[in-house]
Amino acid sequence: MAFFRKKSDEQGDEKPRFSVVKPEIPELPGLAEGIDVKYPLIPPYVYAHVFWDKEQKEFVYFIEEPKLNPEEKKILELVEQGIKELINISFIGTKEGETIIKYLEKNIDILLAELGVKITEESYLKLMYYIYRDFVGLNEIEPLLWDYFIEDIECNGTNSPLYIVHRKYRNLRTNITYTSMERLANFVEKLAQKCGKYISYATPLLDGSLPDGSRVQATYATDIASRGPTFTIRKFTKEPWAPTMLIQLGSVSPEILAYLWILIEYGGNVMVIGGTASGKTTMLNALSFFIPPQARIVSIEDTRELNLLHENWLPSVARSGVGQMTLTGKEYGEVSLFDLLKESFRQRPDYVIVGEVRGAEAYVLFQGMSAGHPSFGTMHAEDVETMTRRLESPPINLSPALLNSLDAVCIVAQVKVGGKVFRKITEVVEIVDVKELGKVVKNSPFVWDPKTNRFFFKTESFVFNKLIAKHGLRREDLLTEFQRRTKLLTAMYRNKIFGFKEVQDVINAYYKDPQKALRQFGAG
Repeated sequence: MAFFRKKSDEQGDEKPRFSVVKPEIPELPGLAEGIDVKYPLIPPYVYAHVFWDKEQKEFVYFIEEPKLNPEEKKILELVEQGIKELINISFIGTKEGETIIKYLEKNIDILLAELGVKITEESYLKLMYYIYRDFVGLNEIEPLLWDYFIEDIECNGTNSPLYIVHRKYRNLRTNITYTSMERLANFVEKLAQKCGKYISYATPLLDGSLPDGSRVQATYATDIASRGPTFTIRKFTKEPWAPTMLIQLGSVSPEILAYLWILIEYGGNVMVIGGTASGKTTMLNALSFFIPPQARIVSIEDTRELNLLHENWLPSVARSGVGQMTLTGKEYGEVSLFDLLKESFRQRPDYVIVGEVRGAEAYVLFQGMSAGHPSFGTMHAEDVETMTRRLESPPINLSPALLNSLDAVCIVAQVKVGGKVFRKITEVVEIVDVKELGKVVKNSPFVWDPKTNRFFFKTESFVFNKLIAKHGLRREDLLTEFQRRTKLLTAMYRNKIFGFKEVQDVINAYYKDPQKALRQFGAG
C-alpha cells in the first residue's frame, strides 16, 4: 500500500493521502539454510520476512508492520473507539477503493480535531494503515491476503501461531498468534460477515467465500475445537493458471494436454481425482480452456472457485439454508449441488462442470454423461479403484453401467522431486470397463515416472479408438491432429504465452483456423 499526501486531480477532486497499489511479484531464491528474504506486501509499510530461526531450527515467515510508539498506540485506540460510533460500517462493507479511503480520512480528520490531537504526517499515515487494515481489511491477517505466494492461512486456535502454505517455501510458522479467545471469536464472526454468512454457538461451522474468492472454513465453539475458534483460508489467484503455465510448472506435458483437448472437443467425460490440495481445481480450470468457444457451459460448485473466459457460461453456486428442517430433510432456502445439477440439464448445456462430486449429485451427473452431456468434475480419491468404490457405495450407489460413461480420469498429486514439492498429473487413466465391487478394466496412455521426472505416453489409446468408431474419424487424421496440438502447446510454452486471456485467445483461434494459429507460432 503506497501512501501519498492529499492532492487534487485534473478535475479538482481531492485525492486521498494514500492509495492501495499491489506490488510486483518478486523473484524469490530457493530455500536454503541461512536464507534471509524480505519482500513487500503493502509497500512501503508492510513486508514479509522469511528467514531461518536458529533457536527453533526452522524457516519462519514474519510480518513486519509499522511500529507505533506508546503515544501513537494511545491515539490509535481513541480513534478506533470513535470510529465505531462515527463511521457507517455498512458503507465500508459495500464500497471499494478510493471511495473508502476518502471516507475514512474525512472521518478520522474529524475525530482528531474533536480530540484536539495533532500528529506528524508520518504518524498519521501509520494510523491510517492500521485503521484501514482493521476496519476495511481482515485485521492481523490482511497482509497475508496480499501475498501472491500464500496458498493457505491456517489458525489452530488460541495461543498457537498461525501457519501458512507458501508456493515457494511450503509450510511456515508466522509471528501472528491469537492470545485472547474473545478476540479470535470476534474475528471468526467478522470472517462470516465478510462471507455473507452467520456463525454462532448454535451453528458453529462456516463454509464460505470472501469477496476476493478465497475459500473459508471456520469453527466457532470450543466443544468442536478444544483450542477455541479456528479458521483456514484457501487463497486463489485472480486469474487461474492457463494450460501452458502448468507445462512451465512441470505439472503436465504438452502431449497430455493435447490428448485432453481432443477428448473434450469430441464430448468426452473427464474426472480429476487426488488428495487435498493436490491441484484438482487448478487442473479442472485448465481443462475448461479447451471447450469450444461457442459452447454453452454450466458450472456447479459449493463455493465459487472456477473462473472461465467463455461468454456462454452460467456459473451456479450452492447455498445453505436457515432454520429448521423441512419435511424433505432440508433447511429452508437450501439449494444443494443436487438441486442445481438437476436444473442445469434443463438449461441446455453443451458442457457441465461440477466443482466437487461427493454426494447425491453424482447420480444426476453420471445420468447426464450417459445421456450425452459432456461433463467434468473432481473427487477426493487417490486412484481409480478408490473412486469407483466410493461411487458404487452408499450414499451414492451408482451402477457400473453408469460408471462406464466416464472416458478418462486424471490423477493429480503432490510429489517431491529433488526435495521440492510439486503438483503433477501422475497418470491419465482411460476407463475400458467397470465391473461390480469397484473392479476396473483400464488403460493408461500417460504416466509420470518419478525416477526420471518425465511423462511417458503411448499412442495406443482406448479413448481414441472410441472416437474413431463414434465419429467416423480416420486414425491417421486423429494422430495428426494430436501431433499438431502438441506442437502448438509446446510453441506457446516456449514463447512464454502464459496469460489467462492470451492462451484462451490462441485456443479459440485454433478452433476457427487451425493452420493460421499454427503458423503464428511457427508450428505449422
